[in-house]
Amino acid sequence: MKEFSRWIIGDDKKDLDRKNMLWNMAGSFIYAFASMVLSIAVIQIVGEQEGGIFTFAFSTFGQHMFMVAYFGIRPFQITDMSRKYSFGEYLSLRLFTCAIALVFGMFYVGIHDYTSQKAWTVFLMVCYKVVDALADTYEAEFQRSGRLYLTGKSNTFRTLLSVFSFLGVLTMTKDLVTACAVAVAAQVLGILLFDVCIIRELPNIDWKKAKGASWNLLRDNTLLFFSVVLDFYIFSAAKYAIEDIMLDKDLAVYGAIFMPTSVINLVAGFVIRPFLTKMSIAWEDRDFSGFSRLILQLAAVIAGLTVLAVGGAWILGIPVLGLLYSNIRYALESCRPALVLIILGGAWNAFMTLFYYTLIIMKKQQCIFGTYGVVAVLAVLISPVCVRMGGIFGGAVSYMVLMMALMLGFGGNAAYFFFREKKGNGK
Repeated sequence: MKEFSRWIIGDDKKDLDRKNMLWNMAGSFIYAFASMVLSIAVIQIVGEQEGGIFTFAFSTFGQHMFMVAYFGIRPFQITDMSRKYSFGEYLSLRLFTCAIALVFGMFYVGIHDYTSQKAWTVFLMVCYKVVDALADTYEAEFQRSGRLYLTGKSNTFRTLLSVFSFLGVLTMTKDLVTACAVAVAAQVLGILLFDVCIIRELPNIDWKKAKGASWNLLRDNTLLFFSVVLDFYIFSAAKYAIEDIMLDKDLAVYGAIFMPTSVINLVAGFVIRPFLTKMSIAWEDRDFSGFSRLILQLAAVIAGLTVLAVGGAWILGIPVLGLLYSNIRYALESCRPALVLIILGGAWNAFMTLFYYTLIIMKKQQCIFGTYGVVAVLAVLISPVCVRMGGIFGGAVSYMVLMMALMLGFGGNAAYFFFREKKGNGK
């Protein structure tokens, strides 16, 4: 295993910047692409009813439990350049949050009147996502140590292992529950091979756990935790409303037209993630011109991609989705306006992510939580109403409005604190 780990690590002093960029792109692309492929494949292999169940289990509730286990801590960890907390302390906290997510997942399934198949599918996808969140702790440490390429390799190889295992079993058995169980087992194997074994071969990884440090870390990130949980509720409010009000097959249709937003989020990850360390250093050094230049460059790239995405969605979106989701092509033909609104909402979400990380670097967690709180209340009020009045189109309207509200809230706060800090430093 040591030889295998050293082969994966390679020479971390040669072409490091290039390797970081390329493997981050590869890992982000495969991770996002796999999510799209899974939703399409399940609908095509076992039909729209089970496809809708899987869409909810994998990309809605399962992902929500990922956020609980994730605890919002990655941005804090990768920007903790002063090493206030050790890797051992981050890992200890993440193990605790993963356990909480599993318990809540069991509770959620237990209180809902699901069929046995739906209950097991939802819970197994919770397990899958919780393991993914645990792997994220290792991958964040890879990035903090300047080895983002190892994060990309882990994402790439773990995802391929679990996805091919899932699809192979589903194709052979047509049994969704069995395929989900195999995917969880493959995910566990992946974290052992590409995270746990790898990090033990790296130098300067601090495993110590000072007394009370994990609880201090919990306290420092509590607002971020509630923020990411609220964030994903806002992001998924329309899906929850459709799952509650409409049928599982309607979830499959909404999931299909929602799928292209993964491309925008994927590209946002490509663009933003490699610059976070540079942004953190610029802010700590009070290099305000360099900090603002980085943000404006990233915003310009996202804006350009938004124009392309909206135009492409209107012209090619439904025909392409109809080819991918041939089983539900009949239901997609009337969804072009909803698709464009969802793509636009995905663009607002990409801008929001940029401003979110900006506020994290500025250590303004209270503003993040406050903005999420206000928009979460708005989500509770408008999402069920929009879905009842407009069905899938209503869900698209609510998603677009909520993403715009978050973007404006985060962007306004980031601009305020930037100019206040710049003025206070006389630069």
